[in-house]
Amino acid sequence: MKLRIATYNIHKGVTSFSGRPRIHALKQALAQLDADLVFLQEVQGRHDRIALRHAALWPQQAQHEYLAGESHHAAYGVNAVYDHGHHGNALLSRFSIASARNQDVSDHAYESRGILHCVVEIEGVPVHCYVIHLGLFAGGRRRQTAALIEAVRASSPPDAPIIIAGDFNDWGNKLSEFLRIRLGVSEVFEQHGSAHGLMGYLRKLGGMRPVIQPARTFPASMPMLRLDRIYLRGFEVESAEVMRGGLWANLSDHAPIVSTLRLK
Repeated sequence: MKLRIATYNIHKGVTSFSGRPRIHALKQALAQLDADLVFLQEVQGRHDRIALRHAALWPQQAQHEYLAGESHHAAYGVNAVYDHGHHGNALLSRFSIASARNQDVSDHAYESRGILHCVVEIEGVPVHCYVIHLGLFAGGRRRQTAALIEAVRASSPPDAPIIIAGDFNDWGNKLSEFLRIRLGVSEVFEQHGSAHGLMGYLRKLGGMRPVIQPARTFPASMPMLRLDRIYLRGFEVESAEVMRGGLWANLSDHAPIVSTLRLK
């Protein structure tokens, strides 16, 4: 069967500079993606100050519930808690969510991070989904990736199909090989992408394997950095793309990745 998935850091549903709500436009944009599974980061479960300041533009529901609407189930993992609210990761799923568990992997007091693990039943097959948002510092990301690997090994069978998606903040692509070796996963653009440019041409001409890198997703207005990823095991990739320009340039500071998969 085919499965359409997306990962998106929604920047808490507000604009980057003025903090004006964009959550209604985000919901319309997500509906256009028509994804069966949506891996979301920086989801605002509650924010009393914005709700008070922009009452007409802020939904009464938590963002994950509002974005799920009637078409999707939702699971939410709280990462950061403060006096006026909290935010974290979320999974929206057209399929029933059999279980959900959030694990704190914060590396220090100034960045609250977590791994949201959900098991989704797709045509009788349990698919293990992990929503991740790693820290800004390289040492912390390495430790959080080690915790992710341990969590995946402890919570899913070695032959189970898995999807790990989110904001890895790994602009130097230092973590992909680590995940590939330890978990047997591949990134969606490794399966579907092709190398472009002079270096890609020269490697092909010399009979060398092209170097496929994750896609550029940040900043959304002109993506330069490769921050967001989708890693898979047990799936074939039919398509993978970054949603750029137009609408997507103004909704968040990240651009979403969308991929169509086929369960092996």
